[in-house]
Amino acid sequence: MKKFLSLIPLSLLVLGLGACSSSGAPRASDAERLAFYQAHAGEPVNSFRMVGRLNGWTPLGINALTVWTRPNEAFLLDVTPCHDLPFANSITISNFANTVTARFDTVTPIGPGTNPAARMPCRITQIRPIDVKTLNQTREEIRQANTEARAEQTPPSN
Repeated sequence: MKKFLSLIPLSLLVLGLGACSSSGAPRASDAERLAFYQAHAGEPVNSFRMVGRLNGWTPLGINALTVWTRPNEAFLLDVTPCHDLPFANSITISNFANTVTARFDTVTPIGPGTNPAARMPCRITQIRPIDVKTLNQTREEIRQANTEARAEQTPPSN
């Protein structure tokens, strides 16, 4: 696992995925968060099964997002430029027979006050499964490293 941590950009360790922290640490940029998910993604696949609703999703800029189909199953989706994605409150994903397919299906961001007729779907260009177990282990290691770094920076109280 220590070897795997060396693959993650140092800036992610320093920022500690600030989105996960409530200490007021700076939030990681979309590019840094995308790099984090890319480091945990496998080889591209043609499709994945999606039965029912998504368990969650994370926008990673205008060209990518992570979708959670179950608590322990996630996919990194590359999409055509999707300018509303970072501002969306929710998304819809087209699928046929509960299967989402690269180069065929789309993601449609839904934001506050958007007109349903004006929503622009963004084509899914690539699908990569995420190693959720390793991703969660890495997050925990980053949290621990950040906690230790904060403890070292905190002056002793008198």
